[in-house]
Amino acid sequence: MDRDSIVKDNLTFRRLDFDQENNILDTIYDDKEYENIIKEVYDKVLNDFHTNISNTRIPQVGMEFESEEAAYNFYNNYARALGFSIRRQTCHRDSNGNIIDRTFCCSCQGQRRKDKRDVCVKSHLPETRTGCCAEMKINARETGKLKVVGFIASHSGHNLVSPNKSHILRSQRSINTGQASQISNIDKSGIAPKAGLSYIASQVGGRKNVGFILEDYRNYLRSQRTMDIQTGDTGGVLEYLQQMLSDDPNFFYAIQVDSNDLITNIFWADGQMMADYMYFGDVVCFDTTYRKNKKGRPFALFVGVNHHKQTIIFGAALLYDETAETFMWLFDTFAKAMNGKTPVTILTDQDAAMAKALLEKWPETYHRLCIWHIYQNAATHLSSVFSKFKEFSKDFSSCIYDFEEERDFLTAW
Repeated sequence: MDRDSIVKDNLTFRRLDFDQENNILDTIYDDKEYENIIKEVYDKVLNDFHTNISNTRIPQVGMEFESEEAAYNFYNNYARALGFSIRRQTCHRDSNGNIIDRTFCCSCQGQRRKDKRDVCVKSHLPETRTGCCAEMKINARETGKLKVVGFIASHSGHNLVSPNKSHILRSQRSINTGQASQISNIDKSGIAPKAGLSYIASQVGGRKNVGFILEDYRNYLRSQRTMDIQTGDTGGVLEYLQQMLSDDPNFFYAIQVDSNDLITNIFWADGQMMADYMYFGDVVCFDTTYRKNKKGRPFALFVGVNHHKQTIIFGAALLYDETAETFMWLFDTFAKAMNGKTPVTILTDQDAAMAKALLEKWPETYHRLCIWHIYQNAATHLSSVFSKFKEFSKDFSSCIYDFEEERDFLTAW
């Protein structure tokens, strides 16, 4: 395969698998030749893109805007069509707070700063700053109106995304007023964020038309829940916990607050719970499927079984959300309450954030899935089989619940 053929084939690489295309080039050319080829490809793709869209959609020196927001939206719409994300960069204002000039740049502009904590990090976040120089500058010094005084179209050091992926770029995502109201109503109904997002997507013809992703959905709920709590609630909770401590000297509690001193997470355990855990805490079931009143905040329980096969509670927590950061705080706090003892095995549902926190905080603990959740998941995916074969449900349930030894289970299966 000659060089011109590769360049020709890669004129459409912006809409293909970048890693695959780049690996082809990387095996044939050295770094300098590789950079030159990629630059040629980018330039040709950019020229082709500019040729096929209206000039009114391309930033031009001399263009004027009524406001900074109008300029941002114009450049952001151009970025979405081409396949990159933007951010606000430098800005100068006059004594009245009015903008004199502003630079909007590609989100990959600049370089990541060296962090002295790098040596303590097990796995680094993906590199997002590649030194890209694409930008649009606006200035109001000449006429008083914000006018484009500089525009660099070329990108370098990163990939552009295909049109069907542009909606996941950070600058292209937002939750409008109508969507915010819909999310709140869905949350009040007790529907999980993942299912809620799927429902919204089904109404607008797919996730690419939603305008935000699952992370934005969860962040919105977290911010709303933080706003809902009243400052007076903090004093009431503290008063109650202090009363519990006075009644039980071994009572333990911990509260996590946000930057505004509002409660985010609460954990507590009494003396009996801690004593039970010392005897029966080798296997713990951790469950967050409970919800408290209309606020829908997860109520988490650390549960076990004693020598009489009775359910016992080792600790409880009232949480704001079910993110990995929240679970990390909770597992840390639970271990402190139990004098550093962590369970040998913990049973949970199939929550990715929970699994991430367990791997980070309790790497020596065996993490297994709760059999009830396994059965419910199977029943959902095998609903057609359950309805078609009457005996299947009984046999499947018996296989899942009635055997404790591996050999017996495999035989039944």
